[in-house]
Amino acid sequence: MLFNSSEFLLFFPVVTLLYYLLPHGWRWLLLLLASCVFYMYFVPVYILILFFTIGIDYAAGILIENSKTPATKKRFLVMSLIANIGVLAIFKYYNFFLDNIYELFAALNITYHPLPFLSILLPIGLSFHTFQAMSYTIEVYRGHQHAERHLGIYSLYVMFYPQLVAGPIERPQNLLHQFREHHSFEAQQLLDGLRLMLWGLFKKVVIADRLSIYVDTVYDHPAGYHWGNLAIATVFFTIQIYCDFSGYSDMAIGAARSMGFKLMTNFNRPYAARNIQEFWKKWHISLSTWFKDYVFIPLGGSRRGLAVTCRNTLIVFLLSGFWHGANWTFIIWGALHSLYMLAYLLYKHYSKAADRRSHLISLLSTLLTFVLVALAWVYFRANDAGSASLILQHMLTGFQAVPFQQVLKDVSQNNAIVFTNAGMLVSIAMILLMFFLERRLPAQLFSLNKRPAVDLAFCSMVLSLVFIFGVFGNKSFIYFQF
Repeated sequence: MLFNSSEFLLFFPVVTLLYYLLPHGWRWLLLLLASCVFYMYFVPVYILILFFTIGIDYAAGILIENSKTPATKKRFLVMSLIANIGVLAIFKYYNFFLDNIYELFAALNITYHPLPFLSILLPIGLSFHTFQAMSYTIEVYRGHQHAERHLGIYSLYVMFYPQLVAGPIERPQNLLHQFREHHSFEAQQLLDGLRLMLWGLFKKVVIADRLSIYVDTVYDHPAGYHWGNLAIATVFFTIQIYCDFSGYSDMAIGAARSMGFKLMTNFNRPYAARNIQEFWKKWHISLSTWFKDYVFIPLGGSRRGLAVTCRNTLIVFLLSGFWHGANWTFIIWGALHSLYMLAYLLYKHYSKAADRRSHLISLLSTLLTFVLVALAWVYFRANDAGSASLILQHMLTGFQAVPFQQVLKDVSQNNAIVFTNAGMLVSIAMILLMFFLERRLPAQLFSLNKRPAVDLAFCSMVLSLVFIFGVFGNKSFIYFQF
């Protein structure tokens, strides 16, 4: 079920109302059933995959906690991780590995193909709930979290509908205990959640889905467009993916907050970052911290010298790229970010520049970071590595195939929504408004409560913009594919 669908417009108030009407002891069951309905709305049979991993990790957590020796604890942890990674490998990476193996065979003039390709769809949000499940067993193994004995509560930890499909990826220490806490109805709490959901909806339907019209037209046929169109489409996608993903996170955090739950912040104005390290502290924070805590630090982190730090950084970003999808485009995207980070780490290590910078240097650093991130997004968005290379080549060499304005005509012809010059200006105006408000307003827009008149004006303005400029059509969120 999509947050921007008419079905969710009915689902959310019904579930929230029932949550507050039911006695505390039954609320977990309501949320679990609601989460099952929410997930089964996509491909019903795939809920069995969730049940499979939930059963294994639930048992593994108890077995790990009850084990008497470190070796036994580790054995049960490894079994749990293998089960989770195995599910990912089959559904997400099996065909990718097989295809590359057969391509290698072809290069060696070998025609032996012993294994068949699988005709299966990737379960929605598989990487998200798999990583959340793995964090549970790892934390139990480390002794930071007691094993959950209540199967329903543990299932809800993995399946909690607001963040089930695209995060934030929550740690058990933050979320599990909240399902046992009694959340009384508070009007202000509900208003906080609704306001944040409205802001997320604005970013999704007014900005992300509108920009996608232009981006899809250009990126689906990149060879035929002017370099300027390719550059605009790349900048638009850079904004689109932020608004799409952070919009989902805002709506997820808001939906949870409406019922009294607190999810972690997943974005913190990443395009205001002055360097690539700062960018990754602000972008998809739940995934960045997951890789930091469970991969980077166990490998040695930054404690063993510059060479080991660079090695660990390279591993983390390559894994992050591969986590996003079974395609060389994502691996190259991760590799580019690893190169950016390695260059920055070397600069920090050898530079004698003072920490204090002028406003001009900070502005130029932010602009450079944005450009580097945007160029890497080309590989993330392109249909294949060849198309991405072509786009970068045409952008950087000034290639000209068709008149600059042709893209607007193509967009108008290929979509029911006309993306004219006026539409372009509206999109740019909405982008500037979003960045201005996110810079000026407090974190997650919560402190507006102290000024009811400003709160009412803000919500009325955003709601009006959604109805006037929103692109409706149940367009899926980009990160659902991961």
